[in-house]
Amino acid sequence: MSYEEILKVVFPLLEGADLASCMAVCKQWRDMAQDDYFWKCVCAKKWPSICKRPDPPTVTYYKLYQTFYKRQHQQILLPPRLSFDNLEFFIDIWTDDKLIFSEVVPGPVLHTGIKSPPPGICDRLRFQLEGPDCKMTLPVEPRFKVPLGETVSVSVLVGRKDSNRVACIISKSVFDYIDRTSYRAMAFDYLGLSPAHPFVPGIRAWISLLFMDDRNDSVIDVFGIEMDFCDAAKSRDEVLWLLDILDWK
Repeated sequence: MSYEEILKVVFPLLEGADLASCMAVCKQWRDMAQDDYFWKCVCAKKWPSICKRPDPPTVTYYKLYQTFYKRQHQQILLPPRLSFDNLEFFIDIWTDDKLIFSEVVPGPVLHTGIKSPPPGICDRLRFQLEGPDCKMTLPVEPRFKVPLGETVSVSVLVGRKDSNRVACIISKSVFDYIDRTSYRAMAFDYLGLSPAHPFVPGIRAWISLLFMDDRNDSVIDVFGIEMDFCDAAKSRDEVLWLLDILDWK
């Protein structure tokens, strides 16, 4: 089998990004990889039905892939209209019917987070806290202990200082899952978004109680609180845009 025949067997098996990389190897590879048959094979993996037509819907299948590949990777958010400086968060935590934590937290404090995790926390939790994603964390001082046999619930509201409006993030959700590998108790609620955005359902707000690795199976020693929207928003700007489309009252 000749050199060119081998490439003609291999190219249809490649993903679009890999086939594009082959075009940069040399002029001969570029000329071969521009054959629209190979790009039809790429498109057939992503949109099989569109390749049933006798002709591509664009000038070429290569052009079709270029158009939607670029669109997928070049979504740039506009600067958010909200800022953490303009927000404050109202966090309340109960064990059964007893209020054990109640704080009004300025947006910049929650966004700044836990800069120096306390000694004694597990490596996995430390790695998550120091990761690149936007996490809203709050050190709990003084720390509080929660017996595992009790029902622990949480509510979170967020307020806008510019308009004196409030939105609900979490409404009396229960911490019903404890992850012993990363030392956190977790609760979530589905965000209530503005009716102006009816096609964005099912986004969850997660909140975690971060606790120490003290080998106590009956009580958790809480040193921090973390909130995130990892289903939909990981960067600072994404979080602010998501908060912007809440159902503000």
